[in-house]
Amino acid sequence: MVLSPSILEEYRRVGSELGRRHADVSQSFEPLLALIAMNAIIVDAPPLAESVSEDADDDMFLAAAFASQTRLIVSGDRHLLRISGWRGIDVLTPRQFVDQYLAADG
Repeated sequence: MVLSPSILEEYRRVGSELGRRHADVSQSFEPLLALIAMNAIIVDAPPLAESVSEDADDDMFLAAAFASQTRLIVSGDRHLLRISGWRGIDVLTPRQFVDQYLAADG
């Protein structure tokens, strides 16, 4: 798993919003985020020179993949899915990832 500081901040922001609406999420989210961060590769990913996705907030995921030479993003985000293949970076849904990479191993 590859993350950037901006992705971690986005996860923290979204987790905080969910925690305000769902009390059961707020207590478990920070430890989960810490676990993810400890096991991820954190890359310095400069912003892209120009926006690629229809949702400019999604460009940080492409920037992290590009900076780390990662060729695969797993996401259900429709904007990212639409630009699968940009600079050789494929975007797969979680189901596609399981079917293509994990199911054959099981």
